[in-house]
Amino acid sequence: MAQAYKNMPNAMTLRHQTVEHPFGTIKQWAGTQQLLTRTLKHVKTEVSLQVLAYNFKRMMNIMGVSGLISAMKT
Repeated sequence: MAQAYKNMPNAMTLRHQTVEHPFGTIKQWAGTQQLLTRTLKHVKTEVSLQVLAYNFKRMMNIMGVSGLISAMKT
């Protein structure tokens, strides 16, 4: 891993820009720093629902509600 970072020094900056932002946004929407459920099965479900809601909200902002509905119909 250390060698990979030497070959690509901006890797953490790129990761922060592409990956960390959605997680920070989801945590802000949830209004808490902690998950509401326990056990891996329930946590996976909770996180999956949060990610699904995040993706729907992004698509509504990009395509509009009517555009998203028509895209889902096809």
